[in-house]
Amino acid sequence: MAEEAHAGATSRTERKALEKAKILQRESERNIFRLVGQVLKKPEAERSEEEASVLLLHRDAVEELCKRQVRRNVLKRKQEELFDDAEELKSKVRQLAVAVKQANHLVVYTGAGISTAASIPDYRGPNGVWTQLQKGRTVSSSDLSKAEPTLTHMCIRTLHKENLVKHVVSQNCDGLHLRSGLPRHTLSELHGNMFIEVCTSCSPVREYVRLFDVTERTSLHRHGTGRRCSHCGDELRDTIVHFGERGTLEQPLNWKGAAEAARMADVILCLGSSLKVLKKYACLWCMNRPASKRPKLFIVNLQWTPKDDLATLKVHGKCDDVMRLLMEELNLQIPVYDKVDDPIFSLATPVRPEEVKSHTREVITPPHELEEVSYAPTEQADNVTSVQGGWFGRGYSKGRKKKKKA
Repeated sequence: MAEEAHAGATSRTERKALEKAKILQRESERNIFRLVGQVLKKPEAERSEEEASVLLLHRDAVEELCKRQVRRNVLKRKQEELFDDAEELKSKVRQLAVAVKQANHLVVYTGAGISTAASIPDYRGPNGVWTQLQKGRTVSSSDLSKAEPTLTHMCIRTLHKENLVKHVVSQNCDGLHLRSGLPRHTLSELHGNMFIEVCTSCSPVREYVRLFDVTERTSLHRHGTGRRCSHCGDELRDTIVHFGERGTLEQPLNWKGAAEAARMADVILCLGSSLKVLKKYACLWCMNRPASKRPKLFIVNLQWTPKDDLATLKVHGKCDDVMRLLMEELNLQIPVYDKVDDPIFSLATPVRPEEVKSHTREVITPPHELEEVSYAPTEQADNVTSVQGGWFGRGYSKGRKKKKKA
């Protein structure tokens, strides 16, 4: 027994010694990296003989720090916004106009960049949600009920009306494509729509379009909105697909329509998307075909995208500026958004009297011409200074990972 106790004590001593040695080694490595890093910051001509010998002695640390700097520079370059000058922009738009005219089946993929003109922040731009969170800054809330379809949204609707665009695949949850008047069968909202809640207990799935953001109480893997289906009484859920989830709802996601459109496409126009999420959806890119059989790809974005090398043309410009020039080239008028024609008012289902206080999000107010329709107002929350809940709130919680309590 005494021998076993002695062996156990020895084993613990050895483990402690090993752990201590590892800690000391890590500390030594940190000190070396810190020292080498300070030397590398100096111009080569200003380094002393002693500092030069430090670099020679710790070549592995020098190599690793140089690699890290290269990675930082690449990342910084990818985050930079580039603008084509006026003449180059016009020239590129002329090429784009030719492609639009000649396309047999043009499909448009849209991202957050087409809604920034509606004061809805994007994610990866200089002032985007992810960018601000990575810098440790607070992201303030946006009153999305005041957002209206932008010039780009209205251009896309017109291009579809003129039979130049066959289908629109959107990552956006803001509902602005729908509100622009784009027919629903033409639209795939892959990540959901903030104005739509559904009852999945009903067959087929029953849909409720609302005049307010239904995602106030929802988040990752928590989709109940707190309201009930007027037919079966089960709780309604939002349609939002958060990071880490797989969306299965037929509407508004319409994956079938998106996949079919991609299969038939001979031209794909990407507007305002970083493509970092869309690139993961293999069915949208026809990569199983030979390169010569794939759709021609046109990208309009200010920043680098992972599909740039595959693009026939990359246009560095704001979506509204590019689309305005494109419509001029195509000799098409751009309609102005008119609230009276907004389909959301005809599609919307008012909440029941007992659910009037089921949310605090502001309601989209109908124009005077439609005021005879009853849309119950709700009490608004005061002094909301940061994004709280829903697709635009907890949807980016991965940028605020909490440290586990010890």
